Amino acid sequence: MYKPIEIADGIYSVGCRDWDIRDFHGYSTYEGTTYNAFLVLGEKNILIDTVKEKFCDELLSNISQIIDPKKIDILISNHTEMDHSGAIPRVMHKIGENKPLYCSKMGAKNLKSHFNRDFNFQVVGSGDELKIGNRTFSFLETRMLHWPDSMFTYLVEDAILFSSDAFGQHYSGDMFFDDQIGDAIMSHAKKYYANILLHFSPRVQALLKDVAKMNLKINMICPDHGIIWRNNPSKIIEAYDKWSRQEPSKKVVVIFDSMWESTAKMARSITNGIESKDVSVRLMNTRKWHRSDIMTEIIDAGAIAVGSPTLNNGIFPVIADVMTYVKGLRPQNKIAAAFGSYGWSGEAVKILNKDFSEMKWDIIDDGVKVKYVPDEDDLNRCFDLGVKIAKTLKKKLS
Repeated sequence: MYKPIEIADGIYSVGCRDWDIRDFHGYSTYEGTTYNAFLVLGEKNILIDTVKEKFCDELLSNISQIIDPKKIDILISNHTEMDHSGAIPRVMHKIGENKPLYCSKMGAKNLKSHFNRDFNFQVVGSGDELKIGNRTFSFLETRMLHWPDSMFTYLVEDAILFSSDAFGQHYSGDMFFDDQIGDAIMSHAKKYYANILLHFSPRVQALLKDVAKMNLKINMICPDHGIIWRNNPSKIIEAYDKWSRQEPSKKVVVIFDSMWESTAKMARSITNGIESKDVSVRLMNTRKWHRSDIMTEIIDAGAIAVGSPTLNNGIFPVIADVMTYVKGLRPQNKIAAAFGSYGWSGEAVKILNKDFSEMKWDIIDDGVKVKYVPDEDDLNRCFDLGVKIAKTLKKKLS
């Protein structure tokens, strides 16, 4: 359970914690997540976002500790993905079917499709405002961050940004604010960006520029997942600016899978070659690391090396899974090299190079292929490939 928290005068966090969830669309959520919702009291009482449908009773219970849910006058839906909109039909039934539901144009379309219901939609776009008593709610569409319906709601007088899925983290714990958890939250925020928003980095850059032009004062950022940024909201904004630029660092990620340890031996020799040139490296066995954790390491790496044995004229299944996932998120500004062992035909390196090419990564070597078990000469070739990767990356960054 989750006790409502007053985050500002008359403004409450009333969402729910999902302690048990461990997978979110293929993204590992080892520490669960939250579905945040916010209640703003005033001349009219306004609920911003709801929760996953199975947590609706908990949401209504939280609200009931503050006011009778029937006294909610307006619902604002910043994002229609079901972890934030699933409770809307029951919430609307509870507060009154005909009360206004504010959302973007695409939001109204999505909610109709989700629930086959025509609520009292009040469609808003960027620059539109809702003035109620001494409070002004300003809306900013954030299309494709990360759905076409997404929008922000900015509470002008309190300088609070309700940011939907942006600036969030999949984290469920006993700390609710950035100043409580400290820097430990940044790894969760980085993983969230790498696995959900990286694909939309150009749009993030455009949004940040638009917000800068608006010169908004932001005292607090309230995302729909994770902690609230109340002490230093500029910290997560600056991190998004950095991550969305996709600027490479002096770091290499070596990703591999192995059938009979041959490709694993190659991976370790490549890693040794990289380290010999004082370049940071992460060696990640796809059987031991979840795809979303691999993606988190990739986000700021300058170079990627991928190794796979050849199986049935293709790459190994877990490598194929990771590469499909990575390609969907479109990380940019990488140099790349492939390697792998084989018994008969040896197509894996060729397939991996094709994947690199499709992502517009800079392929710096044709790749190293070894038949059956690598001997000393083969491992020396792998070491040399690691050296080449490190030298090329250092030259690129100089």
